[in-house]
Amino acid sequence: MPDWSTIASLSTAAGTLVLAVATFSSVRSGSRSARIAERALQVGQRPVLMASRLEDSPEPMIWGDDYYASVAGGHAIAETANTNIYLAMSLRNVGSGIAVLQGWHLQAGRPRDTREHPDLETFRRQGRDLYIAAGTVSFWQCRLFDTSDEFYEPILDGIRLRDTITVHLWYSDHEGGQRAITRFSISPSVDHAWLCSTILHWNLDRADPR
Repeated sequence: MPDWSTIASLSTAAGTLVLAVATFSSVRSGSRSARIAERALQVGQRPVLMASRLEDSPEPMIWGDDYYASVAGGHAIAETANTNIYLAMSLRNVGSGIAVLQGWHLQAGRPRDTREHPDLETFRRQGRDLYIAAGTVSFWQCRLFDTSDEFYEPILDGIRLRDTITVHLWYSDHEGGQRAITRFSISPSVDHAWLCSTILHWNLDRADPR
């Protein structure tokens, strides 16, 4: 005679197992969908900074001490006045999100290590908030005025000798995420001008593309 109690228990256990498997599959599928949606959202907010094009419009700018200059598309500024050093670059945001400039690092000449960026602890924070909207041209600027600054003498010599100046820019999206570093070079050109070039990119919060 069938043991209905045992059969009922086994049926209940089987039903519970099927429900657990279905729940696990649903949760897993939901997690995958959430990750895909999160990536899509991040892509929509991701900035990518490059040197602007030569045909881009000039960008006028003013420093905190009322020094004025204008940087042409694809160009940079490396000037001295009294004991001040003024640097600037014309930039284009080719990404789909707003870029917020967070800090910078300077080096006279070309880096010896071509694949590693400086530690974030060595970057100088921006003295003003600089936002670059997606698909637009703007600028980066800095001023060195303290002659005891570790960057001062090497950059001053680089300007006087018309040597390449390497600039690392640290930036993020408008919420402070998706941090990245881009290496630029400021190189001498004809007519005492300086050209801006993009060299390398690093992602700080996700895997690098290379």
